[in-house]
Amino acid sequence: MTIQILSSQIATLAPKALASYLAAFGVAQAAFDKHGISANALRVAHFMAQVLHESGALGLEYENLSYSAERLPVVWPSRFKPKGPLDPAQYARNPEALANEVYGGRMNNTAPGDGFRYRGRGLLQLTGKDSYAQATTMVRQFTPDSADFVADPDQVVSTLWCVEVAAAIWDAKACNALADQDNIEAITKKINGGTVGLPERQQWLVRTKAVWP
Repeated sequence: MTIQILSSQIATLAPKALASYLAAFGVAQAAFDKHGISANALRVAHFMAQVLHESGALGLEYENLSYSAERLPVVWPSRFKPKGPLDPAQYARNPEALANEVYGGRMNNTAPGDGFRYRGRGLLQLTGKDSYAQATTMVRQFTPDSADFVADPDQVVSTLWCVEVAAAIWDAKACNALADQDNIEAITKKINGGTVGLPERQQWLVRTKAVWP
């Protein structure tokens, strides 16, 4: 039986969800069906737990890079004084300068401004030009006429593409099989590249399983 993912269920889990995300989930059933996520409740619960964590309970479209001078050395200790070379005062509350500094020159961010242009976005917070290119490739495996997310990165947060991007990445990384095993740690490594936020993801999974038992 195909599991339905309803906007009312999303709103129950994330009462402060952005209207744009709620609208996207309202028209996303085809994406869930196409990528096999709706095949059973366990897959839906695991997918939504990851998305809810990565997107700040559906409250974030873009990565929040507006840090205080005090916070910057905590988040990037090797870059900012006292341990690193950079003066945090020059980057405090300046998301564009910060993104270009900490993301520039890696993740295939090679052109001036790429760090900010390809900052974290969307339901899975894609970060870096490489990730946007990979997302384009993954989505086009299933939907050949999809947007080019490198050329137009804001499409990652659009109502048309935000769920499709997350679902295609999930599918391409074979997360359905891991969800069938109820293996949240392995899924987190596929989505995150490590296990950052695993306890919070586990808490989300408890909540999503209650909605899709």
